[in-house]
Amino acid sequence: MIGGPAHLVRLGHAGYVFAREGVLGLIDTTRLPFPARAAIRLARLIERPASSVAAHRLANALTLLGPTYVKLGQFLATRPDVVGVTLAHDLETLQDKMPPFPQAEAERAVSTALDKPLDQLFVAFGPAVAAASIAQVHRAEVITAGGRRATAVKVLRPGVERRFKVDLDAFTFVARTAEKLSAEARRLRLIEVVDTLRRSVSIEMDLRFEAAALSELAENTRDDPDFRVPVLDWDRTAHDVLTLEWIDATPLTDRTRLLAKGFDLKRLARAVIQTFLRHALRDGFFHADMHPGNLFVDDDGNLVAVDFGIMGRLGPKERRFLAEILLGFITRNYTRTAEVHFEAGYVPPHHSIASFAQAIRAIGEPIHKRTAEEISMAKLFMLLFEITGLFDMRTRPELLLLQKTMVVVEGVARSLDPKLDMWTVAEPVVREWIERNLGPLGRLEGAAEGAAEVGRFLGDVPGLLARGGALIEQFDVMTRNGLVLAPETVAEIGRAEARRNRWIAAALWAIVALLVVFLLR
Repeated sequence: MIGGPAHLVRLGHAGYVFAREGVLGLIDTTRLPFPARAAIRLARLIERPASSVAAHRLANALTLLGPTYVKLGQFLATRPDVVGVTLAHDLETLQDKMPPFPQAEAERAVSTALDKPLDQLFVAFGPAVAAASIAQVHRAEVITAGGRRATAVKVLRPGVERRFKVDLDAFTFVARTAEKLSAEARRLRLIEVVDTLRRSVSIEMDLRFEAAALSELAENTRDDPDFRVPVLDWDRTAHDVLTLEWIDATPLTDRTRLLAKGFDLKRLARAVIQTFLRHALRDGFFHADMHPGNLFVDDDGNLVAVDFGIMGRLGPKERRFLAEILLGFITRNYTRTAEVHFEAGYVPPHHSIASFAQAIRAIGEPIHKRTAEEISMAKLFMLLFEITGLFDMRTRPELLLLQKTMVVVEGVARSLDPKLDMWTVAEPVVREWIERNLGPLGRLEGAAEGAAEVGRFLGDVPGLLARGGALIEQFDVMTRNGLVLAPETVAEIGRAEARRNRWIAAALWAIVALLVVFLLR
């Protein structure tokens, strides 16, 4: 276990890099106490000429500090509630590109992970074609019944787990110290931010999880039009190695090549939007890193996604709640939209339904009156977070992935077709989901599931009755003199439940508003 002094040394180095790259110049010192202002002024004496663009200064510093800091910057791009909307948007440009590690190390890592000599696994194993903070990708070839087949082999960086652990321990030290000293840090839940980053990185560093995500997405989308994923090679996949089909296709970023090959860019833009909505609403499982560099177009005109290290999920109840809110927005029934929040317990009962409906109207009406091209995502985010604060709702970090992905997907679609009509494109997917899940068929299935639950309960009744005698006797002893909960206990239970419901609602609310951007002109 690394102690506080070691963390301070590592963090001191990070502070030096931030100061030298001009990051401290981005801090508003007007509200800081005098010692902090003086320390920042002193640190800025070593500042060298830097870019006037804030994101470039921060991105340069994070890149110099290494893979963990790059990953932190990318993660904070999904947390506008912590770093602010503008900086979160700027951090989305941070590229996770690192120098490749030596070829010999990569070959040794593959052979060790798969427990076979490299020449028994691949007939060819080329140099790295891409390198990021956690892993790098090599082009290799295998022998199949149909001849030689190209594959992409993703190899974990040697020692990367130890490097991330040390840096993340330092981040945790900072978060805990900050929350002890600052109410604002406690409000932002910095410890939870670091813990979420730690879990995310841990999953990314076991490539079997990425393989499982790819397998699940392939199963969900096997009948989808306009979309596919690479074929996975489970026999050449392990904790440190992931092998899949090599995608020989046109990058979605190469507009010139797409046009030269005769692809319909408007159709591709529609496919991007419909694919994302289909995965999020229908499956509740979506690719959460759908930037243009992870999307290709094959010769048949299908979208092909790669890099499945970051995935997002929405549970059935969350999707149903989302749909009900969405219906309220589409029909401009803001009162009903507000009522759903109160019925679910997401907004504390001391707030006014009418006031909450008014706040929702403040977002809904401007969207109805503007074209998609006129809607500002940054302004929409700002309004959403203002409302979150006004109605005591807290953001759920894991659902912010969906918000971030929505913004990225919209940008990708607009780059292909700036005049894209979001409503026309998204309406078939959303309408199908609403009719399927909230229409008569969905209600019948819900009733059937409820009846099945009742049947399972009735089947358990004999066993419950057999055990009931002892339980009743114990309960009788407990309640003989009255079972009393202290008022403080009851109040704390209520507060805990309200907090849990509110932070789920806040993220869902934000997701709804972003979906509205897709669905309303």
